[in-house]
Amino acid sequence: MNYRLLLATAMLPLLAGGCVRTAASIVTFPVKAVSKTVDWTTTSQSEADRNYGKKMRKQEEREGRERKRAQRECREERRNDC
Repeated sequence: MNYRLLLATAMLPLLAGGCVRTAASIVTFPVKAVSKTVDWTTTSQSEADRNYGKKMRKQEEREGRERKRAQRECREERRNDC
């Protein structure tokens, strides 16, 4: 009888460990969900810098293409004001 009681007492932490972890994850889930939503809806400074840099590179590429096109048209028309 004592052997079974001792065995059941020894097994209790192993069996309850999963329950404690599950309960903890259920309790922390709303906090994690809210923080993830805030991360999705806000832009960090590094993201803003990266997006600005990308925008500026595209603008510079577009201006370069327009400049080359204008020079090519000027050469084809053989104008002196190029």
